[in-house]
Amino acid sequence: MLWKKGYTGSKVKMAIFDTGIRANHPHFRNIKERTNWTNEDTLNDNLGHGTFVAGVIAGEDAECLGFAPDTEIYAFRVFTDAQVSYTSWFLDAFNYAIATNMDVLNLSIGGPDYLDLPFVEKVWELTANNIIMVSAIGNDGPLYGTLNNPADQSDVIGVGGIDYSDHIASFSSRGMSTWEIPHGYGRVKPDIVAYGREIMGSKISTGCKSLSGTSVASPVVAGVVCLLVSVIPESNRKDILNPASMKQALVEGAAKLSGPNMYEQGAGRVDLLESYEILKSYQPRASIFPSVLDYMDCPYSWPFCRQPLYAGAMPVIFNATILNGMGVIGYVESPPTWHPSDEEGNLLSIHFTYSEVIWPWTGYLALHMQIKEEGAQFSGQIEGNVTVRVYSPPAQGEKDPRSSTCVLQLKLKVVPTPSRSKRILWDQFHNIKYPPGYIPRDSLDVRNDILDWHGDHLHTNFHIMYNLLRDAGYYVETLGSPLTCFDARQYGTLLLVDLEEEYFEEEIKKLKEDVINTGLGVAVFAEWYNVDTMVKMRFFDDNTRSWWTPVTGGANIPALNDLLAPFGIAFGDKILNGDFSIDGEQSRYASGTDIVRFPGGGYVHSFPFLDSSESGATQNVLLTSGMTKADSHILGLLEVGGGRIAVYGDSNCLDSSHMVTNCYWLLRKILDFTSSNIRDSVLFSDSVRQDVGLYEDDNQLPSRRTDVNFSTYSAVVGKELVCRSDSRFEVWGTKGYNLQVRGRNRRLPGYPVIDMGRGMELHSGDFQFESSQVNGDD
Repeated sequence: MLWKKGYTGSKVKMAIFDTGIRANHPHFRNIKERTNWTNEDTLNDNLGHGTFVAGVIAGEDAECLGFAPDTEIYAFRVFTDAQVSYTSWFLDAFNYAIATNMDVLNLSIGGPDYLDLPFVEKVWELTANNIIMVSAIGNDGPLYGTLNNPADQSDVIGVGGIDYSDHIASFSSRGMSTWEIPHGYGRVKPDIVAYGREIMGSKISTGCKSLSGTSVASPVVAGVVCLLVSVIPESNRKDILNPASMKQALVEGAAKLSGPNMYEQGAGRVDLLESYEILKSYQPRASIFPSVLDYMDCPYSWPFCRQPLYAGAMPVIFNATILNGMGVIGYVESPPTWHPSDEEGNLLSIHFTYSEVIWPWTGYLALHMQIKEEGAQFSGQIEGNVTVRVYSPPAQGEKDPRSSTCVLQLKLKVVPTPSRSKRILWDQFHNIKYPPGYIPRDSLDVRNDILDWHGDHLHTNFHIMYNLLRDAGYYVETLGSPLTCFDARQYGTLLLVDLEEEYFEEEIKKLKEDVINTGLGVAVFAEWYNVDTMVKMRFFDDNTRSWWTPVTGGANIPALNDLLAPFGIAFGDKILNGDFSIDGEQSRYASGTDIVRFPGGGYVHSFPFLDSSESGATQNVLLTSGMTKADSHILGLLEVGGGRIAVYGDSNCLDSSHMVTNCYWLLRKILDFTSSNIRDSVLFSDSVRQDVGLYEDDNQLPSRRTDVNFSTYSAVVGKELVCRSDSRFEVWGTKGYNLQVRGRNRRLPGYPVIDMGRGMELHSGDFQFESSQVNGDD
């Protein structure tokens, strides 16, 4: 339809940052310029990725037509034939894109490092210069918390992939964004989804082929964007079109899919004609994305629709994005306001955190929602609107500032405050994840993904566990502050899973008091910690010319041991692997640790596991001679004063990322005990009761590394103890992190891992590239 109207992408400058393109390729009318930013002396694409992406955007072959065949193609070769790139190459190429006034830029790449400041700030500079950036969200699905940078930035259009049945493609990365964790909840990403499975595009020299990946979905949207840009007359394009107005047209025009949630599909499937209708009559304005939070709209509004609000709970944080189509810089005129639709809406208290300065084009609006105490028995719905007024300086030739009122509709479900035994508090505060430092993975068997980067949040890689707890009738709240900041009388169990952080002395004292005198239950799922293994995981980063060493193990066992010391409990430094069964339930212990201290009178389960840590080398030799494996203690249950404690040495069985078998059955039995003192007959059988306690000398317990400055990564070491009663946090800024200026190597999925998997990758072709193309032949 748009082609019939004469809109074909004419006079739109499209920058394709990829593996290059060959000159005089028969599929393209308009290759304007090819530039090479790598250390190889060629402009050609010898891999096929860049040519394919260009074909989806602007190819004119009848078998693999692109969206906007008259688009002017500017091919930026930023990857070598060996799939290597560096931040410095991107920075130079980005500068040239700014200098040559590109209109649209496609990046079918990504990586987990959103704290690569030179890269991130250059992306901000690009979009501030009115370049509309489209980027692939990543091929790390179906795992959650796997959004890739730069597509996870609010000023970039992040694209996920769907198949022709409008299902989210299994490979498409899921949200929420993890910049905001641990104190908050992430932003909604991707922004939109597009077809990304078995899409036709151009081959290196001639002919067509099909590929799958978000690398393919991204140029689908980039092609749509080029068409939409060409709809606006050239004379006033720059007055109307910008990264925010284009994103508004795309998300408001998108078709919401019925099955996936907001962190899988964003606004939904891109709809060219709907977005065209929005753009052709567009007047500069600001808006909020998403514009609705509806607890009745499940599963789209997951995780919010899965758990109603109630009085006395930790704040529930909904993190929306402000899109300011009026100008590159904008300001929030006055604090946002909540307008309930009826009297019952006054039971809702909302604290707002937001970007007072909106730049470039975007900002954040976070709602910290709580039900007031007078609503403790209320059951029903609360509806209303949140409004925020945004203004921008006058555009060229105008006298008055531009202003616009943004509206966010709320429809919330409220229930009476649940009983204590049904309330679980999840400790998010004591979690550290990459990228502030080298935080290693939890399962050492997973050698192709060495970093712990999925967020470790209830709504990222623990989302299946969260849904199962809700199904079991538990209410799960997130603690984004130290342990001194909650009232233990309100909760049945404090759930501590895979924690890498240290603890304030005040937290250790309070937890002892909470358990013994207040009757709090504590459930701990630990991880491996072995200094020799950490040293072996060291690698040299060619980009920064420096050695990277893990700053902790899978969990921070020395810190956990300090926390548990008042109860006479401690973990060791073994790395245990093996299968075991309790009451017919089969489970896998994957790189877990052992319990080396536990009081008499408690219940301890032991199994003969293989110890793969350095200290277990002798044992491994004995095993090859036919010796039996020594028993290791892995699960302990104990009543202490009025409270109860359960400790288990592995969290892999709760974590969706690299799980072999789940142990949700064990979690439920543990919670029965810690929350309600219900004792499973197998877990508490006389055969596992310890008349004499386990004891290991202090000097045999795992010790902290002395060669790591942990304060660089920690919210505890060298910091003040502060309760974030409103869970205040910086949403997409970088405050609160001790930033390192570092580069990132990039890699291609399906090819040899470059730089231990730290880097960025091109997001297509995991299973589609033919070997001849990998070798550079067509």
